[in-house]
Amino acid sequence: MQEAQKYSRYSFLLDQTARRVKQYAKQRFRELGWTITIDQWAVLKQLYDKGEVNQRELAINTFKDHPTMTRIIDLLKAKELIERKPHPSDRRSFIIALTPEGKHMVEECLPEVQKIRMKAWENLSEQDFQEFKRILESIYQNLS
Repeated sequence: MQEAQKYSRYSFLLDQTARRVKQYAKQRFRELGWTITIDQWAVLKQLYDKGEVNQRELAINTFKDHPTMTRIIDLLKAKELIERKPHPSDRRSFIIALTPEGKHMVEECLPEVQKIRMKAWENLSEQDFQEFKRILESIYQNLS
């Protein structure tokens, strides 16, 4: 039982750390006056990196369920940062793409997002980072 409690504490710490990282980013987004959320950023960045994709693929790549992805897409479309295009081979589906404004938003935000991410790594060595990465990859594989 003690072993299970120990791992439970570590799982809790991992969860709390992930939440803190997101809270910090959310706070910085507000301070910077950005009109997008962390989740919206993830979608914009995915489109920037991958190009045009269908909604299902976008949801999978950002770990969002279908209803959540639909809401995010609707919000980003209202902000004119993305567009829905008819899917060439599936009339029930759409291709999601960045608008020029969306591409500009990603390029404008990217340096600050990188600074936000680097804040979490302050005071950690390259060895710390590599060990942490190895551990996270192991945990991820264990749950796959």
